[in-house]
Amino acid sequence: MNRIRMTALTAAPLALALVLAGCAGGADNSMPGMDGGTMPPSSSATAQDGFNAADSMFAMMMIPHHEQAVEMSDMILAKDGIDDSVQDLARQIKAAQGPEIELMQSWLDGSGMSASDGMDGMGDGMMSGDDMATLEAASGAEASRLYLEQMIVHHEGALEMAQAELQNGSSPDALELAQTIVDAQTSEIALMQELLTSL
Repeated sequence: MNRIRMTALTAAPLALALVLAGCAGGADNSMPGMDGGTMPPSSSATAQDGFNAADSMFAMMMIPHHEQAVEMSDMILAKDGIDDSVQDLARQIKAAQGPEIELMQSWLDGSGMSASDGMDGMGDGMMSGDDMATLEAASGAEASRLYLEQMIVHHEGALEMAQAELQNGSSPDALELAQTIVDAQTSEIALMQELLTSL
């Protein structure tokens, strides 16, 4: 299944990677944490409450994505002079995504995998090191503006991953979480766009 690994490593669209993973129907021994010992071909479709390869990839990619959103929110909450509405949003994002990280991690733990198996840092909408450094260095209204602009891009990436899960996943739990992410983050994007006009 080198095709799957090559697709992921060349950062092709996540949807394509999920489709290829779903078509594989079994474990890819070239990917860490997905050897025959943890997800043999005969059980891959039912490994963790009906999880298929798309469900597992969704969790593996979304965990580091959520972790970065929490990190960005921690940065903005540690600053002085941040707009009250932006602080409220940062707290809301942390309150929602922290428990979602724990939930998805529990799924991976049950399958013998970890978020690092999903090629940490390659998810759609992830901020670069330079982006994070710029946010860290900013202050006041500029930090508020940067946070909103970066988080909109970040949320748009999460929406792409969640929509791919809705198309390719099979686990009711994972599909429910994907829909929750679509609903919540679509609403938050609209709020952030509105806040940007008032800064």
